[in-house]
Amino acid sequence: MALVALPLAMAFAIASGVRPDHGIVTAAIGGLAVSLFGGSKVQIGGPAGAFVALLYAIVDRYGVANLLVATMMAGVLLFAMGAFRLGTLIRFIPVAIVTGFTAGIAVIIALSQVRDLLGLRVERMPAEFFAQVGALAHAMPTVSWIALVVALACLLLIVVWPTPRNARSGNWRFITAKLPGTVAVLVLSAAAVWALQLPVETIASRFGELQRGVPAPALPPLHWAAARELLGPAVAIALLGAVESLLCARVADGLIGDRHDPNQELMAQGIANFAAPLFGGIAVTGTIARTMTNVKSGARTPVAGLVHSATLLMVLVAMAPLAGYIPLAALAAVLLWVAFNMVPWRELAELGHFSVFYRTIVLSTFVLTVAFGLTVAVQAGLVLSSLFFIYRVASLTRVEPIALPPERTVLPDGRRVEAWELFGSIFFASVTKLETLIEPEHPAPGVVVLEMAKAINVDTTGLDALESLRETLARRGARLILADLNAQPRSLLERAGFIAALGPGGVCATLEDALAESARAR
Repeated sequence: MALVALPLAMAFAIASGVRPDHGIVTAAIGGLAVSLFGGSKVQIGGPAGAFVALLYAIVDRYGVANLLVATMMAGVLLFAMGAFRLGTLIRFIPVAIVTGFTAGIAVIIALSQVRDLLGLRVERMPAEFFAQVGALAHAMPTVSWIALVVALACLLLIVVWPTPRNARSGNWRFITAKLPGTVAVLVLSAAAVWALQLPVETIASRFGELQRGVPAPALPPLHWAAARELLGPAVAIALLGAVESLLCARVADGLIGDRHDPNQELMAQGIANFAAPLFGGIAVTGTIARTMTNVKSGARTPVAGLVHSATLLMVLVAMAPLAGYIPLAALAAVLLWVAFNMVPWRELAELGHFSVFYRTIVLSTFVLTVAFGLTVAVQAGLVLSSLFFIYRVASLTRVEPIALPPERTVLPDGRRVEAWELFGSIFFASVTKLETLIEPEHPAPGVVVLEMAKAINVDTTGLDALESLRETLARRGARLILADLNAQPRSLLERAGFIAALGPGGVCATLEDALAESARAR
């Protein structure tokens, strides 16, 4: 398990704009907290690809120290969300938004690795998409063909490396399948750089020698003026961490036949995100790839997560200096493979089977994630989802005439009795359908009966529309009668005094009773 986490932790840290050993510390300390206090028995915590774009933007704008502060603030928010039992609310984020931003994050990760993949000489990559494209295009004449060959060779090795699914017991493929391809790539590429003295950029040449062991805990410098500016990034880290960890825990539940506690999981994520920055770590969340590896290895208790963290700590103590030989081109190959596997290919291939609303949300979230960042994308996705939901619910609401026997449609004074059946929800987006019941240019009916057995909800705007209908009929000497009210509409109308305003017989149990009441009112 730790062998899977090690290359990913270093790669995600570098892609997020911090040192690779910070990623290992994050996986070790954050993973330890998630396993000790989490609401899922098999969740593995650590740095994740979903955070890369967000964290890099924070580092680029505020610096590494303030990233640690923002992460600790996010930890407090996550713990509060769990303590106030808000875990189930995170599931309200539509699947379309998750699909869109996941695909967008994959593109951002892939783009961020182009510099190391090609060995381009770029002093520092900007955080914005268009600026990144411009910087890469400007640096294209500095391509290192050796770095490109190393990266492509590593990528090819990862793709063809045997896995337990395609290896049978008793042959060499079964033996090598026990070692993750990403680890093999890092070991072999580092050995090639050391033995052949390849002129490529390595971890040591960019970051210096990695620190042995876990640094002593220390609070990052905190300035209240900066903390106010970091509230937005902290909220973004907390929300993204909550979504990722709970989605991962839900997937794990399906594999082990268990049910996680979402609120306990959020509190554990809060502890992890508060603790990891004390040792120089970055944002922590549940990681699907590592959790799935944990489950498929037979883990059913948090002990596997504790062993994973302990192993990473031992690696950091014993092997940190050797990691300096790892070429950044190899890590770029690892992250390109991660990005490829992050893309929800099946969901994107099936877009044509879904409504135009679903496709719009997915594609808008994807484009906005790539072009303007995750925060803007999720906000826009939630707004679009809300608007489309309102439109769909309003379109389901119907007001249809009920055909009455001729003898029951005319009052003694010659005016009509009209009956209408209401379907759906009478709320702010559908109240216009009530306004069409009374046409100003036509004589008003003597009695209007609204049969509401299929009207499941009325909001205050719907109440106001009903009140306007009642008053309009009253001014014309006519009457409104409601029939077969459901519990929610009845409760609202009673509390608002509307049923009392209708007068005796204004609300009837059935349509037949309402028609009988209209006959008595003649």
